[in-house]
Amino acid sequence: MSILGNRVLRKEDPKLLTVGGSYVDDMALEGACWVAYVRSPIAHARVEGIDLAIARGAPGVLDVVTASDLELAPLPPEMPMFNAAMVRPLLADGAVRFVGEAVAAVVAETRAEAYDAAELVQVDYEPLPVLVDPEEALSAATLLFPEAGTNVAFEASFGRDESLFDGCEVVVAQRIVNQRLAPCPLEVRAAAAYVDGDGRLTELVSSQAPFAVRDVLARVLGLEPEEIHVIAPDVGGGFGSKIGSYPEELLVAWMTRRLDRPVRWTESRSESMLNLGHGRAQVQDITIGGSRDGTVSAYRLDIVQDVGAYPLLGAFLPMLTRMMLTGTYAIEKAECSSRSVVTNTTPVVAYRGAGRPEAAAAIERAMDLFATEVGIDPVEVRRRNLVTGTAPFPYTTPTGTVYDIGDYGSALDKVVEAAGYDRLRDEQASRRLSGNPIQLGLGLSVYVEITNGVPGSEFSSVAIRPDGTAAVRTGTSPHGQGHATAWSMLVAEVLGISPEEVEFAHSDTDLVARGMGTFASRSLQTGGVAANQAATEVLRMARDLASELMEADPADVVLCDTGGGLQVAGSPSSFLSWKELAQAAAAKGSSLYAEVDFTAPSPTFPFGAHLAVVEVDVETGRVSLRRLVAVDDAGRIVNPLLAEGQVHGGLAQGSAQALLEEFRYDAEGNPLTSTFVDYLFISATELPSFETVTMETPTPMNELGVKGIGESGTIGSTPAVQNAVVDALSHLGVRHLDMPASPERVWRAIAGAAGDS
Repeated sequence: MSILGNRVLRKEDPKLLTVGGSYVDDMALEGACWVAYVRSPIAHARVEGIDLAIARGAPGVLDVVTASDLELAPLPPEMPMFNAAMVRPLLADGAVRFVGEAVAAVVAETRAEAYDAAELVQVDYEPLPVLVDPEEALSAATLLFPEAGTNVAFEASFGRDESLFDGCEVVVAQRIVNQRLAPCPLEVRAAAAYVDGDGRLTELVSSQAPFAVRDVLARVLGLEPEEIHVIAPDVGGGFGSKIGSYPEELLVAWMTRRLDRPVRWTESRSESMLNLGHGRAQVQDITIGGSRDGTVSAYRLDIVQDVGAYPLLGAFLPMLTRMMLTGTYAIEKAECSSRSVVTNTTPVVAYRGAGRPEAAAAIERAMDLFATEVGIDPVEVRRRNLVTGTAPFPYTTPTGTVYDIGDYGSALDKVVEAAGYDRLRDEQASRRLSGNPIQLGLGLSVYVEITNGVPGSEFSSVAIRPDGTAAVRTGTSPHGQGHATAWSMLVAEVLGISPEEVEFAHSDTDLVARGMGTFASRSLQTGGVAANQAATEVLRMARDLASELMEADPADVVLCDTGGGLQVAGSPSSFLSWKELAQAAAAKGSSLYAEVDFTAPSPTFPFGAHLAVVEVDVETGRVSLRRLVAVDDAGRIVNPLLAEGQVHGGLAQGSAQALLEEFRYDAEGNPLTSTFVDYLFISATELPSFETVTMETPTPMNELGVKGIGESGTIGSTPAVQNAVVDALSHLGVRHLDMPASPERVWRAIAGAAGDS
C-alpha cells in the first residue's frame, strides 16, 4: 500500500511543539556585538549632514558608519528591464526616500547599547516634496530619482485596440484598489555573521533562498561564492518577503569583516512593518463587455503599480497579473497595460501570490459587476464563460499563457453544491424581504494561478547511509510548509522504508550542493520531483548491486514485502538489507548516492472555486465571515494534511486582505499602521471553520502529477469575500466596495448609495 496520499503527521512538529524552533535570534554566537540602524523619520528629504560624535562616545559603542564609510556599490534595480538610474544605496546616500530607510549603522557590545546610541545620531534633513499616491507619481513634477527623469520604473504597454468593445451590448467599467499589505511574518528579519579560522564568512539569516543570499553577498563584498557559508535555520514565516537580500542583512556581513568579530542584528516589530517589503499595492481600471445573455467577449485591465521607494520585484508584479489576466474564462479579446512607479513608501516585493491574486481580484470583481449589469446570477454568468471540457487543454489565453490542465466547471459545481447555494439565496431573499438589519452576502470566485513560474531547476540528492537509513538533501528552503515530511514520504515510498528512516537537510549552502529556494509554490513540483527521481536512481543502483551479490537478474530484484531492503522475487530468503547494500557498495569504493537537478518543462496552473458567506450589519457596517467553502485543485496530493494546512493559511490571509488589512500612509508619507494596534492582523476570532472540498487533476508536467498549493487559498478567497460583502449591500444600491471592508467603509458606502437614490 502506498504511503502517498495519506495524512501522515508532520515530522517537524514534535520539536516545534516541545523545545521550540531554532531561529536566528535564538542561536548563540560567542563574542557577538550588535548593530542598530538609524532610520529616517521623514519620507523624502536631502541628508544635509550627520553628526556622529555623541553616538561614538556612548557606552559600548564600537563603530558608527554612514554611506561615506562603505565603499560599496549601491544595489541595482532587481531586474534589468527596470530604470537603471533607480539604484538603492545600502545606507541612504544624499537623500532618504521613505520613512524607515537606514541612514547610519551603530555597532555596540550589546543590543540595548546599540539602540541607545542610535538615538544619539543627529541627522540634518532638508524636506522634499512627498509622493504617496502612485497615480499622482505618474505625472508629478517631483522626481524621486532626478537622474532618471521619471518616476516610472517599468512600463509594459502592449498596444491598445480602440475597437475592443465594439459590438458589446453591455460595457461596465470600475476603478479597483488592491491595497498595500504588510507581510507580518511572526519571525521578523534577523541576521548574524562571523568569520571562521580560515577567513571564511558565515551568515545566519532568516531567508527563503539561502543560495540567493550567498550569491548577493559575494557580489556586494567582492568574494567568491565558495568563500561564503549561508545557513537559514528555522524560519518563522516569509510569504515572499524573505526571498531577496535587504541592505541591513548585507551590512551585518560587511561589518563582521570590518570589525573582525561576530555581528548580529534582529529588527523590532515596528522596524519590520516599516522596512520588510510590502505587497500588492495596485490601482486597477477594469472594463468588461459582452452581450445581455451573459457572454463576455472583451476585457481590459490598466494597472498602476506602486513600487515604493526602490524598484524591487514589486515593479514586475503587473507582468504576472497580465499573465493570468482572463483567469478561468474563455474571453475572446483581452488586453492589459501597466506602469510601475516609485513613491515615498516602503518598497514592494513578492507577497503570497505575487501578481496572481491581483489578477483574480480584478477579473472576479469584473464578472460580478457584469452579472449585476445583465441581471443574471453570478454563478450562471461564470458557468457560461468558463473554459470547459478537456479538449481545450493545453489552453492558450489571449495574453499567450498556456494552461497545462483544468476542470473549472467541476470546481464551480462542487463549491456550489457543497455550500448549498440555492438555500443560501433563499435565506438572503428572506432577510431582505423582512428588513433584517443583518444582511447576508454570497461571494464567488473561480480562479486559476501559475506555480513554478520562475524558470530554473531545483536540486535534491538521496543517499543510503552506512546504517541503512536514507539521507535526502534539497535546495528548497522550507519555512512552515512541511518539506521534511513530504520529501521523506517520497523517498520512503521509492525505497520501501518508513519516513522515520529518512533524514532531511536543507537551507545550508555547505550541506546542500545548490538550490533556488522556496517561493512561487514551486517546491514539491521541483525539489520534490528531484528527490523522487534521485531515490529512483538509488533504487536502480541498489538493484544492480543486489543482482550481482545474489546472482539474479536485476529485473527479478524487488523491494522486500516487509520493507528494509531488496529480495529476489518469490524468494524471501534471498534478501539484502539497505545496511548490507550500503556496506557492499562501500567495499567496492562507491556509494548508493544520486543527485538530480530537475527542470520542469513548463509551469503548472492550479485552480479552484471559493464561495464566501458573510453577514453585514447595515446599521453599523460590521462584517462577519460566516462560511468559506473552498475547492482547491493542486493536482495529485502527496499528503492531505500538509495540503490542508497550506490552504487554511491561504484562506486566512486572503480573508484578512478582504476584511481587515491595509498599510496606510498620510499625505506626508508617515506610516499610520506600523504596529499590530493599528494594522489589523487576523485571528481565529474573525474566522469560521473552513470547509474544504477535495479535487485532484494531475498535471502532465511531472511524473508525480503535483502542482503548487502554497498560494492558492489566498488567490481564491480574497475576491470571494470581497464579492460577498458587495452582494450583501447590492439591494441597497452599492455597486462596488474597495478592500478592506472595514465597518466605516461599509457604512459610508451604504450612506453614499442612499444619498444617490
